Amino acid sequence: MNSGVKRTSAYQIVSLVILVILAILFAFPLYWIVTGAFKTAASINATTPDWFPKEWVLDNFNKLFSRQTAPLWEFGIPFSSKFSADGKPIIFTAGPVVPAAIRWLVNTVFMAVMAMILTCVTSAMAGYALAKKRFKGQHLLFTLIVCAMALPKQVILIPLLREMSALSLYNTIWAVIFPTVGWPFGVFLMKQFSESVPGEMLEAARIDGAGEAKTFIEIVLPMIKPGIGALAIFTFINSWNDYFMQLIMLNSTNTQTISLGIAKLQAENSTDFGLIMAGASLAAIPIIAIFIMFQKYFTQGIAMGAVKG
Repeated sequence: MNSGVKRTSAYQIVSLVILVILAILFAFPLYWIVTGAFKTAASINATTPDWFPKEWVLDNFNKLFSRQTAPLWEFGIPFSSKFSADGKPIIFTAGPVVPAAIRWLVNTVFMAVMAMILTCVTSAMAGYALAKKRFKGQHLLFTLIVCAMALPKQVILIPLLREMSALSLYNTIWAVIFPTVGWPFGVFLMKQFSESVPGEMLEAARIDGAGEAKTFIEIVLPMIKPGIGALAIFTFINSWNDYFMQLIMLNSTNTQTISLGIAKLQAENSTDFGLIMAGASLAAIPIIAIFIMFQKYFTQGIAMGAVKG
């Protein structure tokens, strides 16, 4: 009995030590970027690295925020060019003129949040239909979705670019949002979670007179909430870090994202690592906030997926 307790305790201690070491290794790049944003240029470029800033300065953020300026918010109505008199999209500008870095951050947050919401809604509905409905071509459709998960984005780049141009969405945030909405991985994930919804509950809801919308909203959604939380984090991070699509679809300062802005700073200031770290630190804030908000559902979703597997 005592030997078993000792073995368990030793196993827990070793596991804890390994997890702490891994956590430090994964968190160190973020720590280095954040502290580097407050270091002087001499400290950053020193031969012997300063693990902790000897002098905290705000020069890097001052340079970041003192560059280009743009309106805080510029909202373009999708497909509005089809109805406008001059054939140009209808754009609403609001808010004061702010540093371009703030505008880039606002653009990126809007893009990632809208992609997250639309992807979760469409994937939940499609996954539920594939899991609980019976229709012709159901298995073929699901097979195509699984195959699409292995399709590189570069393969569909040219058709996607032409499609966005034909819809007059090129160089707008919507050109990055809409291609993300039909994410095959999201549909696959939601189908797996929808499989766990008992069919008896759905039948009982129909007997009680509940329609498809009410059944989906009041019964299915609460049961697959952990999966939606996990998908929300995956979608937000995927959309936020999709530098390739942002680079192709966006080319003006007012529509740039924070990733494009940091890359532009790196191209213009190849040796000013403090400025680049300041931009990277600014870009990390929303990612950390979203993960903290959805951490509970993300953990539940991963755990449920592991049990199903």
